[in-house]
Amino acid sequence: MKVQVVFYSMYGHVYQMAEAVAAGARQVPGAEVTLFQVPEIIPDEALIKAGAKKARDTFAHIPVAQVEKLAEADAIIFGTPTRFGNMCAQMRGFLDRTTQLWMSGALIGKVGSVFVSTASQHGGQETTITSFHTTLIHHGMVIVGVPYAEPRLLNMKEISGGSPYGATTLSDADGSRMPSENELAIAQFQGRHVAEVAAKLARK
Repeated sequence: MKVQVVFYSMYGHVYQMAEAVAAGARQVPGAEVTLFQVPEIIPDEALIKAGAKKARDTFAHIPVAQVEKLAEADAIIFGTPTRFGNMCAQMRGFLDRTTQLWMSGALIGKVGSVFVSTASQHGGQETTITSFHTTLIHHGMVIVGVPYAEPRLLNMKEISGGSPYGATTLSDADGSRMPSENELAIAQFQGRHVAEVAAKLARK
């Protein structure tokens, strides 16, 4: 049973969440988990100016996602930063190249799930995830979120991302806040839960 974690990360927040998601998925017996990052479209000089090049170098070892490889997965967990309440352009561009998969029905019945990062508490985390779901539904995927069996969703003792739609993190406007222990634990739960659901579907 194959699980792919496909993400875009600019400053490393989504990458850290992706690693936690993958770690959770690997807890499921028989799960073969692979991380991929979608292609960058911003020139290096712009990344350097934005202070993102050094951060991106820390996960440069993660292979670049190939659209046709999505069909090999039983479950795909997507991670994206939020841009004005929607997925980032890098992820949108990648998904817009999946037309052939849609035409052939290659993703029908596969499990799909989403996690995100925003700068603030109310920066569009849930709208990003639910708008992302629209694409997954068009592909015929089975959407899985984070049920309230994960008690950390109800953590009221600290500022934390995480909702029934998916794991989330808050970066702060300057990117200085990295994913918290609570957020990473929710991400790990999401990865495990998605892999468990995919395993059940694969056995049928």
